[in-house]
Amino acid sequence: MAKSSTSARFGAVALIHGVLMDHQMLGDSVQREDGPLAKLVPADRARAQSLAALTLRHIPRIDAVLAEFMDHKPPLRALNALRVCAAEIVLDGIPAHGAVNAAVEIARASQKTKHLAGMVNAVGRKLGELDVSALQDMPVPQLPKALRGAIVKAFGPEAAEAMERAYLERPPVDLSLRESAKGAEWAEKLGAELLPTGSLRLHQPGQISALDGFEDGAWWVQDAAAAMPVRLMGDLSGKRVLDLCAAPGGKTMQLCAAGADVTALDLSPERMHRVMENTRRMGFRPRMEVANAMHWTPDAPFDAILLDAPCSATGTIRRHPDLPYVRPSLDLKPLLDLQQNMLQRAAGWLKPGGQMVYATCSLIPAEGERQIARALEQTDLVEAPVDAAALGLDPAWQVSTGAVRLRPDYWPKRGGMDGFYMARLHKQ
Repeated sequence: MAKSSTSARFGAVALIHGVLMDHQMLGDSVQREDGPLAKLVPADRARAQSLAALTLRHIPRIDAVLAEFMDHKPPLRALNALRVCAAEIVLDGIPAHGAVNAAVEIARASQKTKHLAGMVNAVGRKLGELDVSALQDMPVPQLPKALRGAIVKAFGPEAAEAMERAYLERPPVDLSLRESAKGAEWAEKLGAELLPTGSLRLHQPGQISALDGFEDGAWWVQDAAAAMPVRLMGDLSGKRVLDLCAAPGGKTMQLCAAGADVTALDLSPERMHRVMENTRRMGFRPRMEVANAMHWTPDAPFDAILLDAPCSATGTIRRHPDLPYVRPSLDLKPLLDLQQNMLQRAAGWLKPGGQMVYATCSLIPAEGERQIARALEQTDLVEAPVDAAALGLDPAWQVSTGAVRLRPDYWPKRGGMDGFYMARLHKQ
């Protein structure tokens, strides 16, 4: 068994433990300099993260299968080793021999679980005898009660079930291009699908950093839905634009590529460092402001503001299957207050006639539609017209004159999209 694949499996088990026991998001663990993947080569890091996400996406089904072969749940390390083993064998189609041996090695590496190596080996071999339909035929796991209730209330039970089905699918990788006019050219180079919105979609991406165009800054990774708020803003060439809550920088790079004079602001120095790294790779040089938006004041008004507000991130579960485990409850009050205050404060930084796009990667209307309704009452902002069809979206997804609601169950045959609400506003 190759040491490299074993290292990736050890890394996946460590990541899952961090999610379930330490309530750490996968992305945070991956980025930590002292994290479980710190010593892995890029290919193993990518495999460990992908395997951890795949396992977390299917834990309820995997556990139901494992329960058939065990009288009691073993300690978490051994259980996670078996979960990863099951994900590889039943979902990824990896030969059982390598996956089982790795699970046994992971169990033996800990004093608390080395005595369970025989049990792990026996269960792993039974997994190898399963048909792939063993998981696929099981009921679709439901979201945490609070979140599911909010989604059913907003969109109905059928939509909630469709979203839960979408969360089981491994999402493709979407790219935004530095030069949007070269979409067809880059689609051919990368073997990608050119989406109606202009994003590229890779259904089997492999190692991202090894792809053509990465080092040259021709594109960056960004979900197709996350790319839409900037597209709502139209022509930004030469305009002074503020990107509020800018990290990790995907929208900042879109604004720069559109020819805007960009100021990127975020509260976190660590997150802004990522924005700097990402923008520098692309050759962009936006102004960087590390500050609390509630205390910061610009030196002059802006032509346009993008407010991608802090939110519950409930629209991103398809890409972040760790989210329901890290944040199972739905405490929105602090977020709602912050969103409202940021909207009102940012409205004061716009020039007369300027525009703002408010966006959240949330499925909860209280963080989207209701916030805009309140802002229209309390500020001098009005809705600015949006044409969903002209943006490559289904007109049915437009929920008002200036707003669009995207959901994870949209584009099911293409691989879905993240959930987003976005509204285009105009200062009178």
